[in-house]
Amino acid sequence: MDSLTQILLGASVAAAVVPARHRRAAMAAGAALGTLPDLDTFPLMLLTDDPVALMTLHRGLTHSLLVLPLAAWAIWAWFRRRGGRVTEAPRRWFWAIQLALVTHPLLDAFTVYGTQLLWPLPTPPVMWSSLFIVDPAYTVWLLAGVLVALWAGSRPLSGRALAVGLALSTAYLGWSLLAKALVDREAERALAAIGLQDAPRFSVPMPFNTLLWRVVAMTPDGFLEGERSLVADRGPMRFRAYASDTAALRAAADIPAVRRLAWFNHGFMKAQVQDGTLVLSDLRMGMEPAYTFNFAVAERDGGAWRALAPPRQLPGALPRQDQLAAAWRRIWQAPVPAADAGAQPAPATDAASR
Repeated sequence: MDSLTQILLGASVAAAVVPARHRRAAMAAGAALGTLPDLDTFPLMLLTDDPVALMTLHRGLTHSLLVLPLAAWAIWAWFRRRGGRVTEAPRRWFWAIQLALVTHPLLDAFTVYGTQLLWPLPTPPVMWSSLFIVDPAYTVWLLAGVLVALWAGSRPLSGRALAVGLALSTAYLGWSLLAKALVDREAERALAAIGLQDAPRFSVPMPFNTLLWRVVAMTPDGFLEGERSLVADRGPMRFRAYASDTAALRAAADIPAVRRLAWFNHGFMKAQVQDGTLVLSDLRMGMEPAYTFNFAVAERDGGAWRALAPPRQLPGALPRQDQLAAAWRRIWQAPVPAADAGAQPAPATDAASR
């Protein structure tokens, strides 16, 4: 999630468990601890210039549930030896520090980027993908609780505001999982109708909301992409088909950067050959034809692929204002058949369009 949200979550959980007289100090400490795991990007940039390594090592060691509890204990023990508030209420401050750190990777896991919760175990990153990386409907409750608590100080209103903010933001997390389940159910039905019930797929909310979702399903020669509005859409989902150079991807599968990306993004990537260079795009972030993460990973060398060392990161795309406006309209308006004009519908997808 974005840094502001992580700061507010750390401040909220820390302040909610310490004695009332320590609440403002705990908000400051929790805010710092809540953003601490994301500082891993700075040492990584000093260690390597490989953009694939930078992307896939982020949210690793500093986001691990096998590491952070030990780090939190060490921080707590150091402050306890120094005296002050932690010594006055050691048990409560122990949990304040633990929660401020551990809730960071847990919240990150609700996004599609991927979080290595069990680092150093070689399990693929966790991506529950029920929240966009910035979602005001989640953050606003934490912000309101923290602002009231800062104003109220040690008064009972402060604790109640923090509790309500955490309860409402957590309820929104629950809603996001329910919304995702509803979308996944419709996607499964539509894909089963065209014989793709076993196709690898993912769903992810569109920017800044949990009412409009994007679903991508992988096919032997590319992928399908469709949207689902929980407000406007009725009936089967419709998908558009897009090509990917799956033959080139298979031929380059043993190149380290390709293996690393496939592990990190669970295989959800598009392959293109551009002027003899193999370019991989992470399908999870962005939408056709513009994606946030694009990497040139190999060049043709006769009949084979030769790894680029290091790979090159190509310019990515962020949502434009007109795209955000179109997504907002799409929440409330179901598409008409003409909306698929310009896409590349595979014959099989016609069944899902009717």
